[in-house]
Amino acid sequence: MQTTKVLLLMAALTALLVVVGGAAGGREGAIIAFAFAGIANFAMYWWSDKMVLRMYRARIIGPEEAPGLYQMVDRLRQNAGLPMPTVAIAPSKQPNAFATGRGHDHAVVCVTEGLLELIDKDEMEGVIAHELAHIKHRHMLVGTVAATMAGAVGFLASMARWGAIFGGGRDGDRNPIALIVAAIVAPLAAMVIQFAVSRQNEFQADRTGAQITGRPDSLADALRKLDAHAQRIPMQVNPAAAQLAIVNPLAALGGGGMRRLFSTHPPTEERVRRLLALREDPGFRAP
Repeated sequence: MQTTKVLLLMAALTALLVVVGGAAGGREGAIIAFAFAGIANFAMYWWSDKMVLRMYRARIIGPEEAPGLYQMVDRLRQNAGLPMPTVAIAPSKQPNAFATGRGHDHAVVCVTEGLLELIDKDEMEGVIAHELAHIKHRHMLVGTVAATMAGAVGFLASMARWGAIFGGGRDGDRNPIALIVAAIVAPLAAMVIQFAVSRQNEFQADRTGAQITGRPDSLADALRKLDAHAQRIPMQVNPAAAQLAIVNPLAALGGGGMRRLFSTHPPTEERVRRLLALREDPGFRAP
């Protein structure tokens, strides 16, 4: 179900890119915009492990530095059928975790010092399993493709604005109303769809993470604690890397009435509700 929703959202992004491309710069403009956005976003994807670790000021650790954590990741990644990822710890006091990397063989699972201090063993397993689920489903790649398409739409919207300013449509081959819509509405729509993809990925990682441990309650309990502390303990991190975390690390900054629409994370209460419902779901299978 979650995969179907993501595919539909990606199809909507593709359709939006085609429509805006036709209004702003024709097929050639759409191709140029996609290529431009693709280069920027796939560079981030290819080197994401190093770049994101730097954003979080995290350090890579070995089995001798945190044997309990390392052994837990090793055991759970075997349950998930994954190669051993790199393990890292970030110095933040806010309890949080994230996964990054460009694929199963180049993945990183990182936890903060605050997380290690806050939650118990079962809850930690729930969090680690959630991050391994992101790796298993290649959510970093999905997010990169969505960001590429949204970036291309934004680039085309900028072209449309300049076209409207300098008289686009006077020669009859461009509709000025379409240019205005492309310039104003399209980038917002692309952003909303991109964030919706991110939220669906979180739901899927929650479910798969619960399957890896066999205990939906553990992740649900951890999410409650992490969300409460994230709203009280700020974290200094680049917003570009914030969407990778298991709960929004910038939650302490607050948000307005449109917060949910433009949020990269689903509401924690909804995530908890879905996790607890898995206990009665006949389709849920633990290892």
